[in-house]
Amino acid sequence: MKAMMLTGIRQMEMKEVSTPALLNDRDVRIKMKTLGVCGSDIHYYVSGKIGSQVVSYPYTVGHEGAGEVEAVGKGVTMVKPGDRIAIEPAMPCWECDQCRAGRPHTCRNLRFLGCPGQAEGSLSEYIVMPETSCFKIPDHMSYDEAAISEPLAIGLYAVKQSIPMKGAKVGILGFGPIGMSVMLPALALGASEVYVSDKIDERLKIAQESGAVLTANPEREDVAEKITAKVPELLDVVFECCGQQDAIDTAVDLLKPGGKLMVIGIPEFDRWSFPVDKSRHKELCIQNVRRQNEAVQPALDMMAEGEISVSAMTTHRFSFEKSKEAFDLVAVYGDGVMKAMIDFD
Repeated sequence: MKAMMLTGIRQMEMKEVSTPALLNDRDVRIKMKTLGVCGSDIHYYVSGKIGSQVVSYPYTVGHEGAGEVEAVGKGVTMVKPGDRIAIEPAMPCWECDQCRAGRPHTCRNLRFLGCPGQAEGSLSEYIVMPETSCFKIPDHMSYDEAAISEPLAIGLYAVKQSIPMKGAKVGILGFGPIGMSVMLPALALGASEVYVSDKIDERLKIAQESGAVLTANPEREDVAEKITAKVPELLDVVFECCGQQDAIDTAVDLLKPGGKLMVIGIPEFDRWSFPVDKSRHKELCIQNVRRQNEAVQPALDMMAEGEISVSAMTTHRFSFEKSKEAFDLVAVYGDGVMKAMIDFD
């Protein structure tokens, strides 16, 4: 089969590799149909690493995918050949203390698609996953929606881990795919007002069209000042979705006493900094978000039932052969890109 592999910093080549075999009874071989380019893929593309996770070349990235079941192991009962599926990229062991405690997303032995040292990614014609990572989708759901269920599940999980949304006033700092994946379920679950910031005007336009009551660009205006003028009592919860220190500082300014800061963005540096005086006097709660837990099926259900539409998220499309063009575009946030999708057919 063909796989588009990283071969160096900002280098990518199509290579012929062995089609993955079914090694376990509960393995499922999937013919890839579409894949979304994620920010973490771009970290590996431009830097060759995320923290301690360092690429050893050649290597295949990619984890936001959807496809069709091509073959199954003899123990598989959840899907069958021909089924259309969304792919959950995490592969927990289901046996460690974290898994037994209902936290498979922090599994001690977790393997994750496209994560160096764990598993090759899904930017290839076929992949093999355990059946527990395969979620059937209804006939009316597109492969784009199925693939986007991965970031949407992260956003939905973050929202459910934060505060009750009914009537909440919400801030989202960074309106890329994760920021949008936070806003859509927040509104669907009853948030009364959502305030958004981003440095890309095209993304702010999508935010406005998707339900934000106010947007701000930190490169041109003081985000905290603009939002505070609109809501002087400040916000109930702020989601940091861009991995930037100035966004954390803005979030602390925007939160009301007793408010909650949800840290989702993945920074390129090693340590966050929080202003002690403001954080302490406001008695802010700060919580990190690690991927998602038990949110893929609910995310798929919300799309299938029309509670959430992710149609505005996909802004660019590329063929499998032009994957490098997709990565180059996303790496520089070119052309107002929100989500670039790669099609295999």
